Order: sequence, then structure tokens, then C-alpha cells
Amino acid sequence: MRPTLRLGSIAGIPVGVHWSVLLIMLLLGQGLATAVLPAGAPGGSAGAYWIVALAVTVLFLGSLLAHELSHAIVARHYGVSVRRITLWLLGGMAELESEPPHARADLLVALAGPLASLGAAALFGAAAGGLYLTGLAPLAWVALAWLALVNAVLAVFNLLPGAPLDGGRVLRAALWWWRGDRAFAQRTAARAGMVVSILMITGGTLQVLWLADIGGLWLVLLGWFLLFAGQAEQADARLRSALSGVLVRDAMTPLPVAGYVTQRLDDFITVAAAHRPADAYPVLDPDGRPAGLVTLFSLARLSPAQRTDKTLRDVRFPLDRLTLLAPDDPLEEAAHRITATRLPCLVLSEGLLVGLLTTADLSRTIDLHTLTGGRAPSPRSA
Repeated sequence: MRPTLRLGSIAGIPVGVHWSVLLIMLLLGQGLATAVLPAGAPGGSAGAYWIVALAVTVLFLGSLLAHELSHAIVARHYGVSVRRITLWLLGGMAELESEPPHARADLLVALAGPLASLGAAALFGAAAGGLYLTGLAPLAWVALAWLALVNAVLAVFNLLPGAPLDGGRVLRAALWWWRGDRAFAQRTAARAGMVVSILMITGGTLQVLWLADIGGLWLVLLGWFLLFAGQAEQADARLRSALSGVLVRDAMTPLPVAGYVTQRLDDFITVAAAHRPADAYPVLDPDGRPAGLVTLFSLARLSPAQRTDKTLRDVRFPLDRLTLLAPDDPLEEAAHRITATRLPCLVLSEGLLVGLLTTADLSRTIDLHTLTGGRAPSPRSA
């Protein structure tokens, strides 16, 4: 889930929102202004209800951000880089560059978010209780009480024992500590997450069909999201198992066909197609140093006239958009960089191009792992 709008950085961590946040803000605002607030504090004007509803919605998004920021800060404490935090329709997501180094770190990173939500619930609850005891501002204490309740529910929901929920991470950490096998722990947590998601889908469907409560659709939506996310967790576990202990040099395509920044596109296409067709090609500067990457997809989208007039310099992905690897980097870590950028990685040795690592290389390595029963693949010459 990539951000549509970037909001800046907090503690050096980029923060953004997906466009679907607008939808949840509208739904929450409408529900608060027309149902929750009038029922809890009757007698107010429609304008007052909408103003408070808007403020409550913003505070709720702020509490979601605090939840994800807690994960991110604890992860950084244990040396895990955080790519960004994104708020979206069903909550938030802190994207970590790698996994926590040990079970204890995994547990604390997982618990940080729910604890932050519980802390927000306690804070809002205390404020609501204080206003209620004074007998003043009934609209304000109802709004704060709603925020307290929702944050408490958020914390409890996230502690359900199934990945990718925080409770699934807690389960993974416990199994990792018990068995000493992270891959087993991740597989088990992913399967538990799929069970939880199926129960949610079933419960939401029954809520809609038997109780005629359309609110069950939210449960169904969350269940489907968790189901697909659980499948992704299982795929990630398989990926880690297949790539564990394997180096980039073992999987990369060595000495790939490359072009030069000054080369005309039609000339390069003729040469590349004749030698080694591929999905992507490195681009070098006149000194033979890496200068970027060009994809077959981007070349195919150009008109014949553009392919005649342009050079590789005009259509390349520059180095600052790419991930640069060394031959002895762990392949497991490189795989996550490829999936994050969606672009192949250039493999350099002493500043010179020695290989290209693509998703096809990763798939081949995983298939070989399956066929050979987990034995490490033979290194490919670079």
C-alpha cells in the first residue's frame, strides 16, 4: 500500500497517506455526526456535530499514526530500518526494511503498537471521565469516550493471534523463542492468521444475512484483507526458507547485456534482441560505470519515432531509483529490496557492473530450492 500523499517525516521516518483514508474519514465523520454524537449528547446543532466529528476523525487518524510510529521506533532501536509509514482505509502500515534480529526484539516490536493504542485509550478515557465529572461539555466527553473505546478495540483486535496482525507477530516471536526456528514460527503464525480471517469472513457474512446488519461488511472486508495478507506471509516464509544462506552471486545473471547512455534506442534494441533478450538491461556511462537501468516494458511503450530520436540516457531509471548490491550480499535481504522497488538490482564489485538480479532470478532460485530439497544451489560464475 503506497502513499498517495506524503505528509513529511516524524523522527526521520517518512509518513504518508493513501487516498483511501479520505473514504474512511468520510464514513467515520458521517457516522459520528449523524448517529454517535447526537445519541450521546442530544440537543446540539448539526454544525457542532460535524465540527466535533471532523476533529474526532483527525484525532483517530493521529492515534493510528501513533500505533504505527511505536512499531517503527522500537524496530529502529533494534537496528531495523523503517522505509515509511502509510495510513490507509483499514488502518496503518509501518514498512520495515528487514526483520527484527531475535525473538525478544520481534516480541517488543509487535507489542509496541497495541500498547500505544491502549495508552491512547487510557488518555482519552481519563479526559472523558474528567469532563463527565464536571458536568460540562457533554459533546466533548462523548467524543473523547468514543476515541477511548475505539482505541481499546483497536488494541484488542490487533492482538488476535494471527499474522499479519500484531497478535500474529507476538505468536511468531513466542514460537521463535520456543523452537529457535524463525521460519517455522512465521509459517505457523501465517496459518493462524488465515484461520482468523476465515472466521471473520464467516462471522461478518452471518451478521449481514441473519441479523440484516450491514456493519458485518466491514468484518468481511477485514477478513478478506487478512486472508490475502496471510497468504503473503506464507509466501514470505517460503521465500526466506529458500534464500536463507544464499548469496547474491549464486542467483544473479552474470555479465548481462548492457547499453550506453549515448546509444540510440533503436540501435540498442537491435543489439540486445540479437544477443540476450531480457526484461531489463543495465545502462553504463562512457567510462563503463553503471548509470542506470532500462526496462523492456518502458522501451515497448515508446513510439517508433521516439525510439529513433531518443538515447538510453533519456529513458533510463537513474541510480538513485535503483538498489545496488554486492555479490556477497545475502540474497534474502536483496529479495525484499527488489519487491520494495519493483525494479531489478544492479550487482557491483569495486564500482563495476558484474551482474543483474531480477525477480526471475529469485523465482529460479526458489524453484531450484524446491527441486533439490533445500540444498544450496551451485554458485554461478560472475
